[in-house]
Amino acid sequence: MTKVLIAGFTGAMGQKAVRLVQASDGYELVAGLAAGITSKDPKDYDLPAGVAIYGDLNEIQTDADIWIDFTLPSAVYANTKFAIEHGIHPVIGTTGLTDDQVSELQGLASAKHLGGLIAPNFGMSAVLLMKFAKEAAKYFPDVEIIEMHHDNKADAPSGTALSTAKLIDEVRPEHEQGNPDETESLSGVRGGDYHGIHIHAVRLPGYVAHEQVLFGGPGEALTIRQDSFDRQSFMTGVKVAMDHVLDLKELVVGLENLL
Repeated sequence: MTKVLIAGFTGAMGQKAVRLVQASDGYELVAGLAAGITSKDPKDYDLPAGVAIYGDLNEIQTDADIWIDFTLPSAVYANTKFAIEHGIHPVIGTTGLTDDQVSELQGLASAKHLGGLIAPNFGMSAVLLMKFAKEAAKYFPDVEIIEMHHDNKADAPSGTALSTAKLIDEVRPEHEQGNPDETESLSGVRGGDYHGIHIHAVRLPGYVAHEQVLFGGPGEALTIRQDSFDRQSFMTGVKVAMDHVLDLKELVVGLENLL
């Protein structure tokens, strides 16, 4: 039986992860972590009596094999580091890690000979969008990204949009796009800039997670779009991660590396 700890188990994604683990043969939920909780009684969260409840990293004592993280950008680095240092395979769905932090965590995991996954997005449509966008960028170097999320999302741009830009940047010919004399009459109106790729973040109620990548060329345009209408759609990817993470030998970035 593979034992699982879920960090952020009281949140929207965390709750879906709880139900996924409970419904999956061969897996057992042994612990939950959520900052600021007032009760340590698992019954208050409709969990079995044997599930340990923690409100702080320093309290955790567990024999979990997998650490599933759906917390906050402010907590994800410390959580991932804790998991690795304690020999727990991390499956990180929380965004907000910097490139330097990812590199440091990969070094820690390598020293421990521990595999894990950092996934900017667990949605299969989002993973395929990134794959397709990277392929298209070889032929369409002029590109912009628009990502749209619910108004409670804590970070911008989304991890998926930033990962999309990074993948495009790997293959995109060195290129200056747009008017070199462009000016902004309203500061920031052109969005964020990742190596010349503009990223625009929309935050509105009613949205869940959506992204479109717009490519333009002489006389033609290409738009690649994905929409996640329900957070349940992410659980397919989480299950893929659960089923494969114990076989990984390093901390990898991107669910596509497990497909």
